[in-house]
Amino acid sequence: MKLSVFTRLLLSLSLVLATAIAADPDLLQDLCVADLSSGVKVNGFSCKDSSKVDAWDFFSDIAAKPKATNNTFGSVVTGVNVQIIPGLNTLGVSMSRIDYAPGGLNPPHTHPRATEIVFVLEGQLDVGFITTANKLISKSIKKGEIFAFPKGLVHFQKNNGEVPASVIAAFNSQLPGTQSIPTTLFAAFPPVPDHVLTQTFQVGTKMVEKIKSRLAPKK
Repeated sequence: MKLSVFTRLLLSLSLVLATAIAADPDLLQDLCVADLSSGVKVNGFSCKDSSKVDAWDFFSDIAAKPKATNNTFGSVVTGVNVQIIPGLNTLGVSMSRIDYAPGGLNPPHTHPRATEIVFVLEGQLDVGFITTANKLISKSIKKGEIFAFPKGLVHFQKNNGEVPASVIAAFNSQLPGTQSIPTTLFAAFPPVPDHVLTQTFQVGTKMVEKIKSRLAPKK
């Protein structure tokens, strides 16, 4: 069946419009510093009055030094996102510093809104991610090396050395979000029902309660 010129033109225009709608819009201004105090809720943050913007909106020294790693997993993540640097609003980037004690673990987790790439500052790590086909992609990396974790996939990093380690992680989102698998399942509030966890992990209620007690937020 032959299509008229008008029909072909209409279909082409529809395809172009559909593609444009699916993509992120280009910025229509130089900057949109987040007004974190605003009650206006949008997909991101509303813009601060441009007359009140200054260099401090684009600066932070929060990741300048290692943080204490004396916790359950022996690691600490220092996020540097739009909530720390309001000037990142609409720019689609953020970063974190991650410090690890010897043997420390950044446990399996996901970033639902971003791909992550890490650069090793010090030490050496075993890193990896799991595909939706349940395949583990893993490698040992050391100082000066880089590894990437695809958006949304479960991944981890573990210090495999006898000295502290640290990385800088970059994300293609101003607020990538993090869901730690163990704390999401065992420290949610309200809690995930025990019968869901016992059936999921094929363990008894006592074991589930033991794990929950160890991962419960410290008061």
